[in-house]
Amino acid sequence: MPELPEVETVRRTLNQLVAGKRIERVTVSLPRILQRPAEPEQFAAALAGRTIETVERRGKFLRLMLDGLVLVSHLRMEGRYGVYAKDEPVEPHTHVIFHFDDGTELRYKDVRQFGTMHLFAPGEDLQQKPLNKLGIEPLEDGFTLQTLKRALARRTTKIKPLLLNQAYIVGLGNIYVDEALFTAGIHPERTADTLKPAEWARLYDAIRSTLARAVDAGGSSIKSYVNGQGEMGMFQHELLVYGRGGEPCRRCGAAIEKLVVGGRGTHICVKCQRPSRRR
Repeated sequence: MPELPEVETVRRTLNQLVAGKRIERVTVSLPRILQRPAEPEQFAAALAGRTIETVERRGKFLRLMLDGLVLVSHLRMEGRYGVYAKDEPVEPHTHVIFHFDDGTELRYKDVRQFGTMHLFAPGEDLQQKPLNKLGIEPLEDGFTLQTLKRALARRTTKIKPLLLNQAYIVGLGNIYVDEALFTAGIHPERTADTLKPAEWARLYDAIRSTLARAVDAGGSSIKSYVNGQGEMGMFQHELLVYGRGGEPCRRCGAAIEKLVVGGRGTHICVKCQRPSRRR
């Protein structure tokens, strides 16, 4: 599933490609992607004639800001957007097409068919599902060491599932939680209440720096991710532990191990991320 760096990269490329374009009509071939309204005719009618003003992001969700409406879109496992000329062949698994009046089209393709789209009045999207219970954005100024500790420090849950929980911090998924915990030298099975002040400071810095570097690299193309221009991300070449099971740690040389934490495949260095006793 695309995480914050990948969705942010898609947001930036889509903003360059579709901001200012006017929707002439919309074609929906897989209605179940639509959540609000669920009927393709209503969805298409609501968007016809509207202009995409800008593209924003909230966590792993895209927010296409139109004149008078907000389209909230989640890519889920393999959803992707691309801009095409109207005479280009439509690829298989293309489920929604936004036809612009300049002869181009924004096409949504989703092999797994798990993506979702919601329409809201401006501002209403932040007050209702799926955005209303999301946590803080880790690359914004409001995310500080103090807010991180205030949200998680007293909890007796393992630190990895806490970091994956979008109600606390948004945008972090399996890739970047593994990378941040390795960078901070924290074992993913440590419970949050056992972390010492210096470890919280390292974790905070690791979250910010890992995400920022990944955004700069255009995200990680582990499976099928590409941005709105069809380009792969490059951060997968900089990953320190994720997906590197059995390979040597780039810090100490020990073999990277894969285990399961909170039901998720997890990569660690057993020397750099040793379990610690409770305080």
